Amino acid sequence: MKINDFITKESEWLKGEGPESNIAISTRVRLARNIKGHLFFNRASAEEREKTLNTVFAAMKKNKYLNKSLFLKIKDTSPLDRQFLVERHLMSKEHAQDVAQKGLVVEDKEIVSAMVNEEDHLRLQVMQSGFNVMEAWRIVDEIDTGLGQNITFEYSNKFGYLTSCPTNTGTGLRASVMLHLSALAMTGQIERVYEAISKVGLTMRGFYGEGTDSLGDFFQISNQVGLGHSEMDILDNLQRIISKIITKEEVTRRELFKKKEKEIADGIYRSYGTLKSARIITSSEAVKLLSAVRLGIDSGFIKDLDIVKVNEILLLTQPAHLQKIAGETLGPYERDIKRAELVRRQLEK
Repeated sequence: MKINDFITKESEWLKGEGPESNIAISTRVRLARNIKGHLFFNRASAEEREKTLNTVFAAMKKNKYLNKSLFLKIKDTSPLDRQFLVERHLMSKEHAQDVAQKGLVVEDKEIVSAMVNEEDHLRLQVMQSGFNVMEAWRIVDEIDTGLGQNITFEYSNKFGYLTSCPTNTGTGLRASVMLHLSALAMTGQIERVYEAISKVGLTMRGFYGEGTDSLGDFFQISNQVGLGHSEMDILDNLQRIISKIITKEEVTRRELFKKKEKEIADGIYRSYGTLKSARIITSSEAVKLLSAVRLGIDSGFIKDLDIVKVNEILLLTQPAHLQKIAGETLGPYERDIKRAELVRRQLEK
């Protein structure tokens, strides 16, 4: 299996399936772990980092979920391939920088992936389509238990799992759900959502997670800390709050359509028309237009398109994906032209 094999694959997080998939795009559960007896990544020498990388790879190849995965040393990949992997939510932007002694493991269905030597020795993540927290947790917990039979993780009876960042110490668990909150954004309620979730240990991030901006009314909501709480406490809290936000989004959509149906419908049809006819589209514009079309599908205004196709276009129009499909390096202006061509071609299908 090679990186290029993923170009035509349907990424797990964009399948458009699972509970509440009209609003909840995907669920991710991630565990941070460090290996006992190995210096933490930020303190280790190049030789020690390489040893850690090889140790984690060896343990993963024995795991039933991961033994047929793609194992990559990041230094052996091109900058374009790294951006491609970030766009597929298989690794972080930070992992694509300073790439020496860093690794990535990707299971063939893209449900499971693992960053080796990012901030911690191991960042193991599971993705599920829709609002599917407990299934994602079940899988990642099983893999974590299996890995623990071959390597020993740093653990304190007082603090729990030890990590590079104090916010991850304890469970090492970070769970998040990607939501499409068009109505709450349209009515200016996103700031209130952010303030409310901050009081209950959650935070809101952009399309690509920590340090990124929201695009097209897509937001990631996740727990902030893992210390002092059990895994079930964290997951139950996230599920409870996300359920309330989804309900609020649904209610707000209904209220909006009652009050401003013509105005909202006009914006949706204009967005759809632009996507079907434009010759030049920027990346951020494409996400914004697709967001409106996604709302139009869910609200019944657009009937000749489904959310799965919109999700697919959302991924394929990202800069690295466009270049991988084209088979060549493209400048920003060339990408904008290729993006418009791809969107028109996809919508004609």
